[in-house]
Amino acid sequence: MAPRVTNRLVQSEEATGETSRRQGGAMAARNFLLRSPKEEESSAAIREAVLLGGKNAAIAGTVVAVPTFVACRVLPWAKHNLNYTAQALIISTACVAGFFITADKTILRNARQNTIGRIDEST
Repeated sequence: MAPRVTNRLVQSEEATGETSRRQGGAMAARNFLLRSPKEEESSAAIREAVLLGGKNAAIAGTVVAVPTFVACRVLPWAKHNLNYTAQALIISTACVAGFFITADKTILRNARQNTIGRIDEST
């Protein structure tokens, strides 16, 4: 930075320039975090997607866990090759897949409905 001049006018201009640069940076950061105008609707859509995804993850985990545990007690190959970690990975993979597939489909369904609603409003 240049050496300070004793003139008050020059010092005040430097100070305001520094202040405006700081404010400009803050404004840029603030603009980056803007949300959509329909924030309540998008929050409700995300909440709905998470709830449906959680329900389907629990269902998928249960549906996969029962045959996995039964197979590990009955079938000789599964007894020998599927330890506790493998069983947990099989069940958790089904849970994660159920959650993300359902949440993705729900979000896409809501987005499609919003798009169709905007087209109807414009015509």
